[in-house]
Amino acid sequence: MFKNFRAIAMIPARYEASRFPGKLMQDLAGKTVIVRTYEAAKSTQLFDEVYVVTDSELIFSEIEKEGGKVIMSQKEHYCGSDRIAEAVRDMEVDIVVNVQGDEPFINEKALSLLLKEFENDADGLIDLASLKVKLTEEDDIQNPNNVKVITDLKNFALYFSRSPIPFHRAKEIEVDYFKHVGIYAFRKKALTDFYNLPMSPLEAAEKIECIRYLENGKTIKMVETSEVSIGIDTPEDLEKARQKFN
Repeated sequence: MFKNFRAIAMIPARYEASRFPGKLMQDLAGKTVIVRTYEAAKSTQLFDEVYVVTDSELIFSEIEKEGGKVIMSQKEHYCGSDRIAEAVRDMEVDIVVNVQGDEPFINEKALSLLLKEFENDADGLIDLASLKVKLTEEDDIQNPNNVKVITDLKNFALYFSRSPIPFHRAKEIEVDYFKHVGIYAFRKKALTDFYNLPMSPLEAAEKIECIRYLENGKTIKMVETSEVSIGIDTPEDLEKARQKFN
């Protein structure tokens, strides 16, 4: 827990998923994936509260049955930020951390680094904090499923893209490429502002919600990490997760 602000974790949980429908309700060592993720977030002891927010009666009942805190979305939502923003609208909270529902191996160290950015931000310059990890393989750099980020000299995000950025024209200059890891810590106001702002053509074209924050003047502090949580996007990922638990 952090002394100078109240921080909660929100786990947005849709039942449907394009690559692996119903994955959050799959069995993982005797409990569902979503319950494992909820328990992992609680066990970090970084948060004043942990909630699951969902549009699924199945997931709602599952978390409730396990004694967890769960909120039912009132509207259809395009992205996780919108779902979380609706849920926290009337809560007394300073920092909201978006924890992915399909990541039962939560990286406590990485989450702690994000929260420390706010603890050290006495002037309130940071609206969001998020993670980046260095890409070294050319296939990973070119892969549009990997969202790339470039930053200024103080590690504030300048832009996110599915294209390789920067474009490496001057080959004699060494450049690094970074993948954006989709774990966010928000100030509550930044999150509620996002909810009330329209989607821009850039965000719609790239399908990257962070662009909406940047276009509307929000600051995103990027924190480099070498430790990335293991997500479950496919049945093969689930099998690897089961082996890891065993």
